Amino acid sequence: MANTSLKELLHDKRRPILVEFDPPRNESPAAFIAGARELYAAGADIITIADCPIGKASIDACMLAAKLKREYGIETLPHMACRDRNLNASKALLMGLTMEGIGQVLLVTGDPVSHEDREQVKGVFQMTSRTLAGYIVDLAEQGKLSPFFLCGALNVNALHFDQELRRAKAKEESGIQAFLTQPVSGQRAARNLISARQELKGALLGGLFPIVSYKNACFLKNEVAGMEVEDGLLNAYLGLDREAGEALGRKNCLDMAKAIRDSVDGFYIMTPFRRVALVKGIISDLKAL
Repeated sequence: MANTSLKELLHDKRRPILVEFDPPRNESPAAFIAGARELYAAGADIITIADCPIGKASIDACMLAAKLKREYGIETLPHMACRDRNLNASKALLMGLTMEGIGQVLLVTGDPVSHEDREQVKGVFQMTSRTLAGYIVDLAEQGKLSPFFLCGALNVNALHFDQELRRAKAKEESGIQAFLTQPVSGQRAARNLISARQELKGALLGGLFPIVSYKNACFLKNEVAGMEVEDGLLNAYLGLDREAGEALGRKNCLDMAKAIRDSVDGFYIMTPFRRVALVKGIISDLKAL
């Protein structure tokens, strides 16, 4: 597969497929690398890697991204969370990414440190994703850093989506050029995505998350900020075994992709519980649209 950046894919209107694959929480990357290679071979254009999701330490997303690109030719989009780094550390990391030939990042403020870890771990939060974007752009304009293609997050499930749109526009003014959305799993989110398409200048990558079980749906609905699971969808998983749950999750992703494809420039699939085979099927479905 050709090694093509997100910026180039969007410029060529090739409707890229990004797949998020969470980093391991121990020092062994073997299973992660095998899964990432399998997803890339199945047609994912870019593997995107979260930066210590839910505030728990894992292998550094940028180091994993560099390893995947250098050793396996996989195009990557590492996340950079503001939670753990000050400006100096962020600049140092960005210079390291440039050295490795990675010129694209997803900037997020970051999940807070979990309650049980707060006695030992303190969040930095010197900046937000918006102010970090502005800092990176300023460094590039001053010739102190190579230009980056900057991505941000967009919560299409926000209850007050007008406020979310205002924040997204402020991110654009700071240098964000593309948005990866939270999972679109209901009609309200799909309508919000249409509004985003009309209001924002940047590219939109529509988020898809294959819910795999009733327990998974309940957790996402009640415990995960930025997720919306409608009651009808929740109840559809009652009594399903693993195979049937995955089949329903895959079907729902395809249905939502069809509903939003005219409002997005590409798709962003989140991999649940490292279920690579399931996501490979969704990639196949999207390529057939």
